[in-house]
Amino acid sequence: MLKYFYRFLIDLTNNLYISSIVRAYTTSKISKRLIPSFIKVFKINEGEIEKNINDYKSLHDFFIRTLKKDARQIDEDSTTVISPVDGFVEDLGTITEEKNILVKGQLFSIRKMLGNDQAFEKYIDGVFMIIYLSPKDYHRIHSPVSGQVISQWDLGGKSYPVNKWGLKYGKSPLSENYRKISEIECNGVHVVLAKVGALFINSVTLTHENEFLEKGEEIGYFSFGSTVILLFEKDSFKANGNIKNKSIKMGQKIGVLVQNLLNNMIE
Repeated sequence: MLKYFYRFLIDLTNNLYISSIVRAYTTSKISKRLIPSFIKVFKINEGEIEKNINDYKSLHDFFIRTLKKDARQIDEDSTTVISPVDGFVEDLGTITEEKNILVKGQLFSIRKMLGNDQAFEKYIDGVFMIIYLSPKDYHRIHSPVSGQVISQWDLGGKSYPVNKWGLKYGKSPLSENYRKISEIECNGVHVVLAKVGALFINSVTLTHENEFLEKGEEIGYFSFGSTVILLFEKDSFKANGNIKNKSIKMGQKIGVLVQNLLNNMIE
């Protein structure tokens, strides 16, 4: 019963009219008054924020804030993969032929999330990683590797929350929510970076203009709530064993690309 009540509330807030009101308020000058309490409630580190708090024009403006240049350190080892965002590693595991992953007691279809059967075939027996961003987190997205964007596509419409309640009671948010998917080629290895929108405002805004990405380069930002899903091909990636169910920072090493490691050894 709780599941259906929860879905009713989310469907109500996903109404285009209500979402428009939420968007209008959070981007208005009036919402600026909420910034101090937002910082206090979510215990946001003011010391790493680039601008003065009074310089933000709205709550949304603050939410997509940039950080001081030295606030995040990028792991520069050419073999490593870094976290593209600040967040919490909800899950990490193997992509099976059954095409499903189990998160918070619910099955989610990676194939459906990708919306591309041909692309999915490359990632069977590879590794997936799900990183959830809470309201307190820095919501800019950066490239996890250096490489070329070989394809990019959008899917989905309405969005359920991607917090623990959304994952438990929502309608398969990881594979149904609005999402913008990028596939990056790094020295012959393919990596999927899926940006999954969340409640109220589905937008994922891209800021990079070039097809080639440098590791750690900003590529976009989320507006109010989000999750990142990373996919790696079979035998191409070895994850750090101690990051599952832990908070991580953008730029932090989350594993190594095996192909890059082999290339370096040969050289």
